[in-house]
Formats: sequence, structure tokens, C-alpha cells
Amino acid sequence: MAQENAAFSPGQEEPPRRRGRQRYVEKDGRCNVQQGNVRETYRYLTDLFTTLVDLQWRLSLLFFVLAYALTWLFFGAIWWLIAYGRGDLEHLEDTAWTPCVNNLNGFVAAFLFSIETETTIGYGHRVITDQCPEGIVLLLLQAILGSMVNAFMVGCMFVKISQPNKRAATLVFSSHAVVSLRDGRLCLMFRVGDLRSSHIVEASIRAKLIRSRQTLEGEFIPLHQTDLSVGFDTGDDRLFLVSPLVISHEIDAASPFWEASRRALERDDFEIVVILEGMVEATGMTCQARSSYLVDEVLWGHRFTSVLTLEDGFYEVDYASFHETFEVPTPSCSARELAEAAARLDAHLYWSIPSRLDEKVEEEGAGEGAGGEAGADKEQNGCLPPQRVSPRCAQLPPDPCGRPGARHRYMGNCISEVVEEEEEEGKAPGNVLKLESPRPPRTSSLETSMEGRGPDFREMEGGAG
Repeated sequence: MAQENAAFSPGQEEPPRRRGRQRYVEKDGRCNVQQGNVRETYRYLTDLFTTLVDLQWRLSLLFFVLAYALTWLFFGAIWWLIAYGRGDLEHLEDTAWTPCVNNLNGFVAAFLFSIETETTIGYGHRVITDQCPEGIVLLLLQAILGSMVNAFMVGCMFVKISQPNKRAATLVFSSHAVVSLRDGRLCLMFRVGDLRSSHIVEASIRAKLIRSRQTLEGEFIPLHQTDLSVGFDTGDDRLFLVSPLVISHEIDAASPFWEASRRALERDDFEIVVILEGMVEATGMTCQARSSYLVDEVLWGHRFTSVLTLEDGFYEVDYASFHETFEVPTPSCSARELAEAAARLDAHLYWSIPSRLDEKVEEEGAGEGAGGEAGADKEQNGCLPPQRVSPRCAQLPPDPCGRPGARHRYMGNCISEVVEEEEEEGKAPGNVLKLESPRPPRTSSLETSMEGRGPDFREMEGGAG
């Protein structure tokens, strides 16, 4: 799953993917679900407005044209029937005859009069007279119904045009998710960004794990949804999305990935759906952007390349590196095994000390009979009885993930106690091994220094020297 090279870019050639699961949500946010065998189709007509808004554009435009054309034809036919019933069409040349509508000499004229009435274009030669009560009633009805048709159709088109769906196209998600250490803990991370200068107000992020499961009773749930915590309890899910942000899910005991190692994760079959919601600053309408990650889109032991640099008076975001990652040292064991290893290291302290400190150990061992109680107290305080070790090679614990031959750095409080005792006696402290972590690769001019929590599990090439 993790690449062999030190960095990954979408432009590079990817290895062939194994046949994975069918996506529940596409990368562009479209839900890959179709409704079939819906027998109660009349329910769509009960909410006709939403049905029209949800139609495709070509169908919406067709319905828009038909709505006006049919009403014009309908009322035009009624105007023609009134003229035909009154005999106006038979007295076209009779100047003494008062028709219902002047100059209405056929169906085409009646249709044009209907358009002029409903759209309030303005009457010309064709105008209704006061000798036609049925025409006056029809005029009122067409004016009222025409206003209703205008309100309904213009409202549908306005809502359809102002929908914030296209705003979600400028909200981008990283093409891959990564798993690496953050403050000594395994975290699943992905990156989000906003391409526009206008911001998303009250932005919030959610993540769902979708995979099949079987209950204790044998029920099979093909698309079981589990929440992935991205800071709901701490408020970290509320985003100030001005520059790209890396969203982190800490793999703790409450996480569904608590017992998943790198190899187990590669064999698993799941989909992670991420949902970003917020209000469009320009319109105040709610916008939602979605994306998903399959198993082969989760890179173990990678970290995102920094895209933020500090320029002269402003910060610049380089979206060319938005999807890029690079490899970092990451244990391949599960988060549970990592936590257990950290607990064991906290209980057993190993150190490397100079030879005269070994002599101090022998002196304390010689007086163990007289000061046994003091030694017992020291052991109870978390410091094991001193052990004789080589002055240049510490007896370091094995790799917590089971990799033979590896050495790990750890600086215990017992070393500090021994050094402090030497300083109190007026002796210069010995050459205690300094266990320093290498500087991380510098990826931008904007550096951030953070003090990590927990033991450092990065491997040493050649043991303690």
C-alpha cells in the first residue's frame, strides 16, 4: 500500500491495483446508488417543487417551456370558443356588431390575445369590450393563474440556478489518505482545501467508515456505517478553512482501526467517506462536498507535503503539491500493539552509562545488605535495580512491532537520577548517551516545531554508540 519511493504524486505511474470494492461514494462526491422498483411514484408529485428542482437541466427547461405554452394554448382556445359561441366570427365585417374581443378573427388571434393577457405585454388592436361578461371573468382567471404559473416556474428556475452544488466543485480533497505517527500516536489523515477566495462559513467535517459486518445473530450488514472521530469532542471538526488543512483521526481504543496493523489494513475491505459541510459566504446557502477513500488509497507510513509558504507579507498556498506525500518512519504494528509497547517501555527503563557508573553500581550492590530497604523503595518508585551494562552499548529492548535486530531510543528518568547524584558528589558526569531525534525533512519555509508525546520508536541503524 505504501510506495517504495520517498514521495508520491498523482502524476506518477501507480502500481496496478487489485480489484477492490464498489464505491459507495465517488471521488467527486456523487453517491453511487440508484433507486429501483419504486412503485409509489405518486409520492414524487406530492412534492412537485422539489421534483422539478431535482430534474436535469434539459428536462427543467422543457417543463418550463411547456408550462407557459400549454397555458397560453388553453386560454387561447377558451377565448376562441367564447368568440365562436357569441357569433363574433360570423360578424367580422359588421361594424354595428360589438364582439367580446375586438379584432379576434380566428384561433391564431385568440392565441396571441391569450399571450398578451398573461404576459401583460399590452393590448393593441385586440382588446376586450365591456359587452362580454364571460370574457371579463375569463380575463380575471387568466391573470390570477398566469401569476401563479410565473411564481412557480420562476421560483423553480431561481432555486435551481442558485443551488450551491457547483460551489462544492471548488472544495478539494486529497487523492489519498495517509497513516503515520503524530505525537507518538498512529493517526489516519487526509487533507481538504478551498480554491476560492470567498470562504465557507461554519465549516465542519465528518468521516464515516463503511464496510460489511456480521452480527452475533448472523445478520449480514453489507454497508455498515461507523463514525470516525475527527475532533467532535474537542471542537477540531469545526474548521476555519482559509488554507488547506490536514484532518486527523487518532487511532485510539475507540477507533475501529485500533487493532489494525499495516498488513491487516491491506487485507481489509472498506471505504472511508468524508463529508465537508458549511454555508456559502456569498449566498448563505448550505453546501456539502463529499469524497471517499478505498483501501488502496490509504498510504501507510506517509505524510502530506507542506503546501504553505511564508512570502513577503502573506502566506502562499501551492496547490501543485496538494496531493503529494512523502514516506516517514512508521511502525507497521497496530495502534494497540504500539500502546502496549509504550507501556512496557515506561515500566522497564534501559540506559547506557560509563564504566565508573558501573563501579557505583557495584558499590551499591556491596551495601545491599545494609540498605536493602532503600533499594526496595527505589525499585517501587519505578527504577529497576541497577544492572551492569557495557559502557558503549545499552541493552535496548526489542522492536515493539516484532522486527528482530532493531534498536530503539529511550531516555529514562533513572539516568537523570544517577547523573544528579554524581553532580552532588562533585564528580563530573560521565558521557551519558544523548538520544536525539533527527530533524524532519524541511518541506517549506514555514516550519513548525512541536514537542512529541510518548517514546520515540524510530529505528537506529547501528545500536547505541
